[in-house]
Amino acid sequence: MNPPLLQVKNLTKRFGGVAAVSDVSLDVMPRETLAIIGPNGAGKTTFYNMLSGRMAPTEGAIILEGKDITGQPPHRISRMGVSRSFQINNIFNEMTVRENVEVALTAYHRDSRRWANIASRNTPIQQEADAILERLSLSDLASRRAGVISYGDKRLVEIAMVLATRPHLVLLDEPTAGMTPDETHRVTALVNALATTGDYTFLITEHDMSVVFDVADRILVMHRGQKLVLGTPQEVKAHPEVRRAYLGDAEEEIAP
Repeated sequence: MNPPLLQVKNLTKRFGGVAAVSDVSLDVMPRETLAIIGPNGAGKTTFYNMLSGRMAPTEGAIILEGKDITGQPPHRISRMGVSRSFQINNIFNEMTVRENVEVALTAYHRDSRRWANIASRNTPIQQEADAILERLSLSDLASRRAGVISYGDKRLVEIAMVLATRPHLVLLDEPTAGMTPDETHRVTALVNALATTGDYTFLITEHDMSVVFDVADRILVMHRGQKLVLGTPQEVKAHPEVRRAYLGDAEEEIAP
């Protein structure tokens, strides 16, 4: 059996006397899609911030592919293969869709010249950007200014920029928030398609339970900063504490 891609050991983050995340441990296996759910205030964002280097934990350890990355800055963690999307679009609205991906590629390849000039002249980067856009069915939008495309397409552009960094572990933060049902279906289908390639391991925070149970191999349920349950979708659906604490009225909708 392959070793875990990510090991989280007793991770804790305190703000004063309040523990936003308390003693969370889990292993994430290569090529797994693991969803993290819980009500607002459950500690999901703080947990993500520690994994991506935006916050240093108070206690505990984060091990990526056998290397301790605890407390490393975001740029170094990104270099080691962890990339994150955010709840709010993190793209350049005045640039074209292709240029957004070219910027991410240029940063990944560490070219020290001005990225705007590189992106417009570097044919390999252009070709790589076009290949990523084709993979995400965004080729028709390549020359469009990012600020005028739909909200759902903007989220897909952000995912394209994430993939440009060639991550081993992808952290998706509320990827379908604010989307129409059709846009949500596109993102869900994309995550499932990328997962089947074997190239990516996903952590996903998501409030839409239909998305969670469609894409997740396992689900971590957080409640008041702690790990309430970690299991398969069927195990989570059947767990009485989860149904009481979080799923509530959604039980009928997600019931098998």
